[in-house]
Amino acid sequence: MNENMRELIAMGASAAVNCHPCMQHHLAACDRLGLDRAEVKEAVEVGQMVNRGAAAKTKCYADELFGKDTGGHGAKGGCGCG
Repeated sequence: MNENMRELIAMGASAAVNCHPCMQHHLAACDRLGLDRAEVKEAVEVGQMVNRGAAAKTKCYADELFGKDTGGHGAKGGCGCG
């Protein structure tokens, strides 16, 4: 895997875990490597999609644990990120 791909993955992962300092660090690295901002933005959007799916599944799991509907269920049967 080359450095460009590593930084794009790191950027998406940083967005997925809501780490703003990580995003700033990896955006600077992407800029240093000359990566296109549109491509970096796409990596962030994938990370955000994964984050939303995980949040929806956690909400469903909390509903099961506490026996109530707290709202916000994700896609049925999947991870909810698609």
